[in-house]
Amino acid sequence: MRAKVPGGRVVVKPHRPRYGPFALHTAMDGPMPAAEGREEIDVKNPANGEHLATIVSASQEDVRAAIYSAHEVFKLGLWSRAPAATRATVLSNLARDLEERVPELAKIETLQTGRAIREMKAQLGRLPEWLDYYASVLRTHSSFVAPTQGPLLNYVERVPLGVVAQITPFNHPLLIAIKKIAPALAAGNSVIVKPSELAPMSVIEFAEMAVAAGVPAGVLQVLPGYGRTVGKMLVSDPAVRKVDITAGTDTGRSIGKIVGANLAHYTAELGGKAPIVVFGDADVPSAVNGAAFACFVASGQTCVSGTRLLIQDEVYDEFMDGFLKKVESITSRMGNPLNPKSTMGSVISLRQLQRIEGIVQRGVGTILAGGKRMTGTSALDGFDFSQGAFFPPTVITDVPTEDDLWREEIFGPVVVVKRFSTEQEGVDLANGCKYGLGAGIWTQNLSRAHRVSALIQAGLVWVNTHHRNDPSSPWGGMKESGIGRENGIEAFEAYTQSKSTIVNIASAEETRTTQDWFAEDEAEKRYG
Repeated sequence: MRAKVPGGRVVVKPHRPRYGPFALHTAMDGPMPAAEGREEIDVKNPANGEHLATIVSASQEDVRAAIYSAHEVFKLGLWSRAPAATRATVLSNLARDLEERVPELAKIETLQTGRAIREMKAQLGRLPEWLDYYASVLRTHSSFVAPTQGPLLNYVERVPLGVVAQITPFNHPLLIAIKKIAPALAAGNSVIVKPSELAPMSVIEFAEMAVAAGVPAGVLQVLPGYGRTVGKMLVSDPAVRKVDITAGTDTGRSIGKIVGANLAHYTAELGGKAPIVVFGDADVPSAVNGAAFACFVASGQTCVSGTRLLIQDEVYDEFMDGFLKKVESITSRMGNPLNPKSTMGSVISLRQLQRIEGIVQRGVGTILAGGKRMTGTSALDGFDFSQGAFFPPTVITDVPTEDDLWREEIFGPVVVVKRFSTEQEGVDLANGCKYGLGAGIWTQNLSRAHRVSALIQAGLVWVNTHHRNDPSSPWGGMKESGIGRENGIEAFEAYTQSKSTIVNIASAEETRTTQDWFAEDEAEKRYG
């Protein structure tokens, strides 16, 4: 369903009965393809199980056509060779359109993910910053002249890669998509996005907005579908020159093998098991609030979620008393995710709920809070939890470091707690994990903050805060948490490659005498 508004901008209303591939490609190639021969995906609200939309999955023909059209429009240069100022203006226009539609898109995000509306409004309210940042990069990023020896002018430019593929997850559908799309478009690439089949609606809506803002048809395309079919085919095509994914570590390894065989560029933000280290000199009330946010925002479904809570002996009892009271408060105020007063929403699906509950119940340790699926009705607003995928904030102690609860990413509101004595023990526990994406430190000791941050093996270390994100701040992991970085100049340059142009500026006479390599005289020649 579409409605025209003054000025001719197209607004796509939520709850359309059917979404399909080519959200942007349609502007060039006609209406959405019919469902015949294409798999359909039923998108449900995980908070109550209700049907939201039918997604028409891209077929093999759709994937091939999308890659072909993306490559053709790249060669035409409508976007890839457009002046940087032109691309910057389009991104800025898109940022302003996005600002206007934050309330609508936040509701879509809440409906398809089950996350609390107050989280989604806060998160989406910041997304225009990514578009504005990369618009600014385009306006300020410059080529340079290399100090090449001899009478040569060597200027170095950054040029786009070509067709790039992005695989985005369900937990932050629009945030993670825009984090990838913004630098890719800024650099001049043609972009194809495969959103999660569990939460594709907001990404499709955003792609349609981009056309209205001035992104040429075929430059940004969205292909809904499953990773095992659409995603695999997309990343396997040798015409795709970069793949950028956010996924689990096993998926990242599998895709990395495919991308490597094609000698394409690769960025992968993968799993995490973030430690939160609370030292004895921390301000305990602040640490309690910060740890609760780290552990339970997004129902624990983030790669940097605080899942291992390490507390120094001196403040262990005081911290745990405050932390468990905070957990009880969060749980008691859970309700309808669309209720602005609701503290925490559901997890993404009943299947994920069962996985979380299974890991918790099979694991060893002492469950201090939560641990089982929520049923009954909300004390906040009478919302019926039994129809949705609700799992409460869960706190577990006495978990051995070799147990899956300690070692593996659960992707839910589950935190294991362990106490430690010395600073070195805290660092060792924090690093005692195969992942290295995010970590948090709570201390009032400035020297300790810098010292411990330097020792922790993670791409992101927060001190006396958590989950802070900015378009200028590189985001990515160490160890098995991935390769490459999102955000910042690093992301922009990762969507480009350098190109040197070397110009001989010597006179014709000098060139004749110095560059005749096969001259009959014995004059000394210079090579290189």
